[in-house]
Amino acid sequence: MKHTKASLCALLLAAVLALAGCGAADANETAPADLARPAAGTVVEIKEKMFVGQLNDIYLNRNDYLGKTIKYEGMFTKYTWEENNMTYYMVYRNSPGCCGADGEAGFEVAWPKGAGKGYPKENDWCEVVGTLESYEEDGQSFLRLALDSLTVLKKRGAEFVSQ
Repeated sequence: MKHTKASLCALLLAAVLALAGCGAADANETAPADLARPAAGTVVEIKEKMFVGQLNDIYLNRNDYLGKTIKYEGMFTKYTWEENNMTYYMVYRNSPGCCGADGEAGFEVAWPKGAGKGYPKENDWCEVVGTLESYEEDGQSFLRLALDSLTVLKKRGAEFVSQ
């Protein structure tokens, strides 16, 4: 699968922001327990039932999550940014997008420099655990998980998620 980095980021952001207003809480309501801000030292587990909702919260409130450990499952893919011929890796699930079911929700993932670890095959179902970080490239800010672990699982979860 070949994507430009800009198109991949646009798809991720479209999927996240398209659903940001869905079911929005009244200003006087509190956030659901699943979306409560993480306490220091906790692992934020993105679950299947609220996958897109939790990703929305992370992208929209990134400062609350930077430096936190995040854990989730999804499909593995790699893509090449044509402008610099660099390869990027992602664990994602399909989600609603701008044109129906064409969105991808997840994070770019990367092993820390010097880790010397490889990546799984295209479309392998994986569990990832890593620290959310922000980085800049070509004047734009991106989020990714600095991996602690990336484990291929035999049992697959829902490949398409809508909430």
